[in-house]
Amino acid sequence: MDPRIAEIEKEYMRKDLPSFAPGDTVRVRVRVSEGGKERVQPFEGVCIGRRGAGVNATFTLRRVSGGVGVERIFPLHSPWIAGLEVVRRGDVRRAKLYYLRERRGKRARVRERKWWLGRAESVQAEMAPAESVIEEELEGETDLPDEGPNEPAELVEGEPEEDRAATAEAATE
Repeated sequence: MDPRIAEIEKEYMRKDLPSFAPGDTVRVRVRVSEGGKERVQPFEGVCIGRRGAGVNATFTLRRVSGGVGVERIFPLHSPWIAGLEVVRRGDVRRAKLYYLRERRGKRARVRERKWWLGRAESVQAEMAPAESVIEEELEGETDLPDEGPNEPAELVEGEPEEDRAATAEAATE
């Protein structure tokens, strides 16, 4: 592609859209103009395919409404899309899920991706920056009590000190 055309197209590409793949359930908020008014209408469905690249990229969503399958093709970078959110991630092995058109009922479902299984290393890598931020925040705080599990608790009213010491010795033995 000519670099001049690519530079012009770059202006029209949206950067606020989340990444999603076929099999994911996506909710698209579409701007609809009726008469002189404009409103936002949500459309939620399973992404059964993506095609194209750059400004020309599109994706197809499918849902069953009133027992009838409805598919809609959306341009990814369209100004008519007010928002896009991924409701759940699907676990599929194909890029195009056209086989869902023939499926009915429970067989037409896509199982959810279990991202927390089998990716322990990458999850720990993602969590490491968050843990360091939490540790930095906690370094300055000193209002936590010095009592720990091995330190004696405060005296309970009505409990003699000798009895408390005897129960502490019995617990350590």
